[in-house]
Order: sequence, then C-alpha cells, then structure tokens
Amino acid sequence: MVQTYQSPVRVYKHPFELIMEAYQRRFPTTHLMPILVSSEIVNETLSEDKAQHVVERLCKLGFDVPYLLKKLTGVDYVNFRQKNSLDRRKRTLHIETFNESFSNRLIIKETCVYSVHPDNPNWTCFEQAASLDVKSFFGFESIVEKIAVKQYSQSIAKGKEIIEYYLKELEAEGITYVPPFKDASSLKVPAILTTSYDDDKEQSCGGASISSEELNIGASASTVDLQKMEKQFPVDESQFKLEAEYIQRYLGELTPLQESRLIQLRTWVAELQKGKVPSDMTLLRFLRARDFAVDKAREMLSQSLVWRKKYQVDKILSEYQIPRVIKEYFPGSWHHTDKDGRPLYLLCLGQMDVKGLVKSVGEEGLLKLTLHTCEEGLRLCEEATERLGKPISSWTLLADLEGLNMRHLWRPGVQTLLRIIEIVEANYPETMGRILITRAPRVFPILWTIIGAFIDEVTRTKILFHGGTDYSEPGGLLDYIPEEYIPDFLGGPYQFDDGSNLVSIPASFDSFLEEGISSVDGSMVPKSMYMTEEQFEKERQSGCFIYDESVYKCVSLTKGQVHEEVISAAEKGGVICWDFDVTKQDVDFTVLRTKVSVPLKEQVSSPTTHGSPLDVLTSMNQLLVDSDHRSVIERSWKKDIDYFIVENPLACHEGESIQGSHVISVEGTYILQWKFNEPVNHPTHAKDFIESITSSKAKFMYYYEVLNSDDYRGSMTSLHSSQSGFSAISTTTSISMKSRKSLNSGCPSR
Repeated sequence: MVQTYQSPVRVYKHPFELIMEAYQRRFPTTHLMPILVSSEIVNETLSEDKAQHVVERLCKLGFDVPYLLKKLTGVDYVNFRQKNSLDRRKRTLHIETFNESFSNRLIIKETCVYSVHPDNPNWTCFEQAASLDVKSFFGFESIVEKIAVKQYSQSIAKGKEIIEYYLKELEAEGITYVPPFKDASSLKVPAILTTSYDDDKEQSCGGASISSEELNIGASASTVDLQKMEKQFPVDESQFKLEAEYIQRYLGELTPLQESRLIQLRTWVAELQKGKVPSDMTLLRFLRARDFAVDKAREMLSQSLVWRKKYQVDKILSEYQIPRVIKEYFPGSWHHTDKDGRPLYLLCLGQMDVKGLVKSVGEEGLLKLTLHTCEEGLRLCEEATERLGKPISSWTLLADLEGLNMRHLWRPGVQTLLRIIEIVEANYPETMGRILITRAPRVFPILWTIIGAFIDEVTRTKILFHGGTDYSEPGGLLDYIPEEYIPDFLGGPYQFDDGSNLVSIPASFDSFLEEGISSVDGSMVPKSMYMTEEQFEKERQSGCFIYDESVYKCVSLTKGQVHEEVISAAEKGGVICWDFDVTKQDVDFTVLRTKVSVPLKEQVSSPTTHGSPLDVLTSMNQLLVDSDHRSVIERSWKKDIDYFIVENPLACHEGESIQGSHVISVEGTYILQWKFNEPVNHPTHAKDFIESITSSKAKFMYYYEVLNSDDYRGSMTSLHSSQSGFSAISTTTSISMKSRKSLNSGCPSR
C-alpha cells in the first residue's frame, strides 16, 4: 500500500529572497541534519539572465538501522537525487527528490515548493508532498514501512527549524534584506552555463535501506517528478489547502502525519461533494475517532452524513421545541465552563425520573433532546474557540449521581439510554472531553456493568470518578472546574438564583437559555403527563426515529433490478426535482418520458415447491418476484416512438450525492429510473439468476418532488446551477425543503 503525505501550507513571515538565502546555507551539509553525510552537485544550469537556476545534487544519507536489516542490505549509506529549480523572476523554488538506492524495491518521492504568499508579497509559503511505496524488502516490508513513516514524521519539522536557524544567523550577521530579482537587459551576462560533474563514484547502495527511505522522505527538500506529483497531490487547488497557523489556532497541535490525514479527508469530501465540505473540526473529530485512519474515518463520516440527511437532523436547531415536561422535569443544563474553557454540562442523573420521562416523551423525544444538546454543544465550542483564542472541540459533563437507585434500572429506560449512546457515538465522535462523576451510590456499579460495554474505550478513559465528599481537596472538582462555578450542593459557592432550580448561563449562552433546559433539580413526572399505554407501546414498537417519517426513501437493488418513480399527467412548465445519495455500490440514473399509458405492475405469485429445480431457482430471482423492481417500460415499446430519454443516463458511484431538475416542456408521463450498474447486454442464463441473488446490493436513498409552474417562483436560469445540499454539519448550512425549490439543477449533477 502506498503511503502518502500532504503538508498544510506553512508560512514564513519573511520575503522569498531572504528565505532562499537561508535555504542555501544548509548545503553541502549542516549540523542540524546529521543524517545528511554529504551532498555533491552533479549538474548545474543557469539561464542567460540568471533568473532560472537549476541544481541537481547527489545526496548521501546514513543512520542507524536494525542490525539484521543492515546485514541483509550490506550497505552503510543510501543515495538519493535532489533537483532544485529556482525561478527568481516568478519567486518560486521547486524541489524534487527520489531515491536511487533500492529503487527496484521501494520508491520514495517528495516534492517541496517555496512560493510567495498570495496575500502578502513579503511572506513565503512552503508546501510539501511525499509518497512511499515498499514493493519488496527481504520480507521486512511492513517493518520498513513503519520505520519510514515514523522517521518521516519526526523529520518533517526539521526543515522549518533549519530555515529558522539560518534566518537568525543571517540576522546576527546584519543581513535582514535581500533585493528581489530585476531584469537587467543592459548588463552583459554570460551565455547559459551548464556544468556537468563526473560521477564515477559509487551509485549503488550507500546506506541502510530502511533509513534510506526514511531519510529520503525525511529530507525536507526532496521528491520526484514535479508534474507527476502535482497530479497526485492537488496542491494547486486552493480549496484543499490549510495553513499551518490556521491549524494551530483553530484545530490545535497536530503531528505532520495527522495534518496530512486531515487534508486527505478534506480533499476527498470536497471532490465528492463539490465544495460542500464539513468543518475542519468536524473532519478532525471523525479522524480522531478512527485513530487517523482515513478510510475508516471516511466511511464513518459518510454514514453519519447520510443519517443526518435521511432524518433531517439539521432542522433540530431551528425547529425543535423542547416539550414542557422536559423543561420542568429534566435535571440538566449547560453551566458555564471548566478550567480548560470547555462548555460544562451539569446533569443530576440521580434526580432524573427515567420512567416518567420515557413514558411522557418516549424514546424518540429523549433522543431529540440529546441531539439538540449535542448540536448546542458544538455551537458553544465554536463560540469558546473564538472567545478564548484557542481550539475548543469538546465539552465536559459533570454528572451527580446522588439519589441513583434501582428505579433507574427500569429496563425500557436502560434500553433507551443504550440506543442513544450508540447513535451519539456514531454521529458525534470525540465531542466529550471529560466526564466528572460525583456521589456515585452503591447501585452504580450495576448500572455501569450494563452500559460500560457500549461506551468505546477512548471515551471510558475520559471518565473520572470522585469517591470522596470533599470536592475541594486535590483531585476534586477544583482541579477541573473554577471554584465559583461549583454548585453549592457539591460543596461549592455557586447558588442558583433566588434559591430556584434554574441554572444561570453566561452572557454568551443567553440564546441557548431562551430555548434550553432550565431545570437541574429533577422530580417525579406527574402521571397526568404520561402517554397512554397504546401510544407508549406504539412508540416503542415503531423504533427510534428522529422524525415520524423521513422524506427520503431507501432502496436496495441487486443485479438486473430497477427502481422507478412514475409521475403521471405532468404539466407543461412544471419542474421535476430529485435528490439522492448512493450509499453502496453504483447505480445508473435517467429520466424518461412516455405518451403511452403506464400499466399497473402485476404481482407475481410466490415460488412453489412444484416444478423443476430451475423453475424454483428462477422464481427466486428478485427481478421476477418483486414487482417494485421491474420497469414499467414494456419490452415491446420502441425508443423515440413509445418512450423518450429526456435526461441522458448518468453513472452514479458509491458515496456521491446527486441533485438535479428537469423543466417539463412536453406534457405526458415521466419516469425517474434507477438501475443496478452492470455491463450492458449481459446474457440471460441460470448462472446470472444465481449471481443476481448472491451479488452485493446497491443502496441509495432518494427524494423527489414536482413543482407546478404556478407555484414555482425561481428564475429559469437558477435551475441550471448545481447545488449540493450538504447537511448543517457542513460549513454551509443546508437549506430547508421549501427554499430548495429555487436551487435545483437543470440536469443530474454531483
């Protein structure tokens, strides 16, 4: 597997020419990089006007590697080639490096670019991309790869340290300004100077293999053919770039490889969603939840985005109204911040009437409340980040368990809690920074045994228990919460206003208080507020859904199957709009029109035990059994006579979000058709039937609507602009279904 690295944009607040002066001082060797044994110029070219200067070097690296590998390779050093292309007129330096040693066993490439900052000509930007491909290495491929990646991550910062060291050296020498290049046509300059240096020195292996790759990758100025690397690493695309200072300010300390993984995930989402990228903090949370494995984080994020879109989670903040029973009897609320600046949520779990709350609002009601709280927590984290000038990505939960007893182990309540934990961990990873549990009674270990297994190990490490009664002693609440915010019932000075149970919220939280939870002193919910037994059982059996009904429909297709939506009597001037996400495999989408009346689908009887084995096998084919997955287009119909293709077929791949619209110019019956993506003209055979019921299913969820010409108020030109409706997890909040009417594209679009 090829390991890749893409750095964020690092900014030196110095002019390009001064940075180049500092960069040149690192050659031929520097004590700051002891692994660089030597570097020799093998080719040098200077243009007539001296604007372009190309230098090729042979560099030799040496460092310690495991003894066994050193014996196997039989070398002490590793050679790599470095090509520096300086353009003084354009103020750019391109550095390309690749390994010569062990080139048939591993390929190491690196590209670095120094350029002028686009917004400040007196600053210099630095970008770096690299790849490592270990093809074979005496059976030690995985070890070599791990050592190389580790070495590279440690050495990336070296380049910046070296530049900063020599900048200080130049300043000490009184050199703080180097004039930029100027064309001097009046000056006589020598012709192109090309110098070749004989290289009869050993070009074979010069160093331990592992080190070599590590070093090659590690050398801050290195890698392969620039044009090829630019294709692999889209450094030209500004929407994928992140500046190092931005990361430090808003995301916190990240290792170079973590920065690279963030950029990779961001690039993937941006390419797939056409610019609708979730916030960088959101991407970082999903990466952390999957230990910075990009593929796993991408899968988790994709599933979460589909979930949010399917159940319209983004409408919670704007439309969710907290029920009166929650406001009066739910013992929890936001309560200032902890010592690290994280929003603090206070929950008196022992005072909660679990049974009363479940019986009054149901599992879905408590889930909506939890999601509302999580969304508010994300907003408060953003506010804290801006207010404090440092990244705040999670919140703290202070849970007081005084009063917890066996009634809290009521089975439906525990089941509700487990389902909520599962949903929150899947869609709000790494949002809980710390959990402080106080006054846990003897019954708590029983509850913890039940729910602990459903909490991931990383979250469990954030849970801190306090077994004493003095919360001001070392290790108590004072270590985590400012003394003035510790509630009086936990031994602190904070008293709720007028002795009531209202939590006082800081000024920046006022907007939450208007709609938020106000009670922290729960009590028993009156039975008069309970749902009826019929309502309660119906709610439990229906499952836990965010909304009673999702506007999106989910469909699974196997080989040979189609799914269609028939729009009858479509009026001229109307608009057909569609929006769907492919969650598994690939599907083909097209829009058809027919002037022939569409017959009702016939129901096919279920297979019987009579007949030949082939008949039974044939009847099992879902294409024959499921009438919903048969096309309404009869085989006898002729294209362009009985039916017409009004939108060309579009191959839609797994993970893509497609939106589009079609302006109805001819009245008739329109058909939205999705087909399982497969080769055309596939032969019909019993073997194909077996494949159709055993092959992987394609899955997608879709929504469509028809806008009448009288109801449509958008301009016709707006129908031809692509708008990918990403969720509010994105930096651009998704629009409501009503406002979306003017934002549909005129053709299928990703």
